[in-house]
Amino acid sequence: MTKIENAKKNNSLQITRRKFLCKTAALSGIVTAPWIIPCTVRGANGNVTPSERITVGLIGKGLMGSGHLRRLVGDREIQVLAVCDVDRLRREDGKRLVEETYAANRSSGTYRGCAAYNDYRELLARSDIDAVVIVTPDHWHTLLAIDAVKAGKDVYCEKPISITVREGRRLVDAVRRYSRVFQTGTQYRSIPTIRQVCNFVRAGGLGKVKQVFTLWTKLGGFFGAPRFKPYRHLMDIENTGKSNTPLDITLPAEEVPDGLDWDLWVGPALWHPYNPAYHLNPSPGVVPWAFCEDFGAASSTWHHSHSADVIQYALGMEESGPVEFIHPSSGEYPTLTYRYANGTLLHLVDNWSMVKDVYKAVPATARLAGNFGGVFVGERGWVTSMTTGGPIEGGPETLFEEMKLRTRQVNPGENDHHANWFDCIRTRRQTSCNEELGHRSASLGHLTIIAHKLQRSLKWDPVREEFPGDDAANRLRFRAMRSPWRI
Repeated sequence: MTKIENAKKNNSLQITRRKFLCKTAALSGIVTAPWIIPCTVRGANGNVTPSERITVGLIGKGLMGSGHLRRLVGDREIQVLAVCDVDRLRREDGKRLVEETYAANRSSGTYRGCAAYNDYRELLARSDIDAVVIVTPDHWHTLLAIDAVKAGKDVYCEKPISITVREGRRLVDAVRRYSRVFQTGTQYRSIPTIRQVCNFVRAGGLGKVKQVFTLWTKLGGFFGAPRFKPYRHLMDIENTGKSNTPLDITLPAEEVPDGLDWDLWVGPALWHPYNPAYHLNPSPGVVPWAFCEDFGAASSTWHHSHSADVIQYALGMEESGPVEFIHPSSGEYPTLTYRYANGTLLHLVDNWSMVKDVYKAVPATARLAGNFGGVFVGERGWVTSMTTGGPIEGGPETLFEEMKLRTRQVNPGENDHHANWFDCIRTRRQTSCNEELGHRSASLGHLTIIAHKLQRSLKWDPVREEFPGDDAANRLRFRAMRSPWRI
C-alpha cells in the first residue's frame, strides 16, 4: 500500500518531527521554488517515486486553468494524468503542455501519458486519478465538485465555489459525506504577509474592529472591454453598466466555433446561444462570462470572494457571516453595509477614496491601493490587507512594531495554497480554506447580490442560512438547473 493509499485509509496520522519541519518549510515560502519537494514525499536521493506522486486531472483549461496546469506540472510530487475541456483547442494545448514538460525531464525525451477529455465524467471515472482541479465557469463549480467527491476524488475548486447559497451548502454536505479533502481557490489568505496581518487583527491587535472596507464593482468597467463593442447598441450600457449585480443580457447567437461543445459548456445553466462574449479562445480575460447571472456572479467572481475570505478570516467570522445587510436606500450608510453579530460593520465601496472622503475612516493622507482584501479600522488604529497594490499600510506606526512583519511587501508568488492542499491530501487534514470557508465567502457575495436585486435591507440568520420571515429573499437562495443536470 502506498503512502497516499494509506493516508486515505487513516484520517488520524500523527505529526512526526520530520513532517513538522517539512510543514514549517512550506509555510516559509516553499512554493516559490516548485522543484523543492516536501520531505514526506522524497526518497533518500530527493526524487519522488511514481507510487508516491499524487495523480491529478485538470477540468477547465482557460486562462486560470493554464496557470494551474503550469503549477501542477512544475511539481515533482504531482503527476498530471488528464486534461478536460469542452474546447478542443484548449484541451489539446493542455495535453501538449503536460507531455512536453514531462518529456523534457525524461532520458528518452518523449512522454505520451496525458489523456484529453471533452466530458468530465470520463475523467472522473478513472480510478488512477486521486484529485482534480476545477477551473471552469462558475455555474459548473458545485455540480462538478459534488460529482468529483462522489467519484472519490479530492478537490481544488476555483472561487466562488457555488452560484447560489443553497448550492454551496449542498457542496459542503457532499464533501463531508464522502470524506474528501477540499481546497477553495482563494489563495490570497495563503500569502505569508497577508496571513500575518489577518492573524494580528484576529488576535485583537486593533482592539475591537469597528469598520472594514472592501471593493464592490459595477458592470460598467467590465462592459468597456473590446469584445462587447459590437453589441453595445443592444445592451443599454448607460443603465446596465450601473448594475451591482450580474444580469440576464440577451446577446445575439453566433456560429459555434469548430471543436467547442457549447451544449456541454452551458450545462446546468439556463440556455443561452453561443456568443464570444461568454467564451472566446484565446480568452479575452480571466472570467469573461461573469457578467451573465446564469454563468457567473460579477463582482463576487472577479474579486469579492477573495476579499470576503481574507476579511472574514481576520474577523474570526469565516464559518459564519453577517446578521444584517443594510441597503443605502435605508439612509443609514451611503453604501451597502454588512453588520455582524458583534457590531462590526463591513462597508462595500466603489473605490478606495470613499474610505477617506465619504466615511472619513482613515487619515486623508493614507495610501490605499490594491484589491483582494480590505481596510480594517479598530480602536487602536487601522491596517490594510490588500494584494497587488504595494506594501501593507496602516497606523499608528507602533502597530507594525507589534506585528513584526518580515516584510510589508505582499508577494502573491509566496502563497502556499497548492502545497497546503497536497499536504492535506496525504495527511487527510483540513485545508487552509476548506469547503465551509469557501461556501461562506461565496455566500457573502450571493447575499450581497440578493440585497442589490431587491433594493432593500435584509436580516440574515447565518446559522440556519435563511432570511427570517422573508419569502421573496429566501426564494433567491437557489435556482433550478437545466435538464437533465441535477445535484
